Amino acid sequence: MKHFLLLLLFFPLSSHAQKIFSVEYQNQADIKVFVVDYENQCDLKVFKVDYSNQASGNSGLWYFVDYANQADKKIYFVDYPNQSDLKIYFVQYQNQAGWRDKSKQHLLY
Repeated sequence: MKHFLLLLLFFPLSSHAQKIFSVEYQNQADIKVFVVDYENQCDLKVFKVDYSNQASGNSGLWYFVDYANQADKKIYFVDYPNQSDLKIYFVQYQNQAGWRDKSKQHLLY
């Protein structure tokens, strides 16, 4: 029983995937992302936070990490919307972040 409890401490059961790393090549990515020009075209409204502890939950608060091994999800920015798994729009304020299309929410779990 002790061993099981220790495993739980070191390996979280779920990750909320808000620590993001942008990869250079498409085959390195977990998700292909396209940044749209208008809010009404997106699946997720994203706000870039300044500190990693602000990126909790699956609500569009992203913290971009410096190294791939620190990330919950690795993304690749594609050139065209039809190449993407997820369309995002960067918002100016934290309270604007969130999902517009909840059917894509599973991509960041």
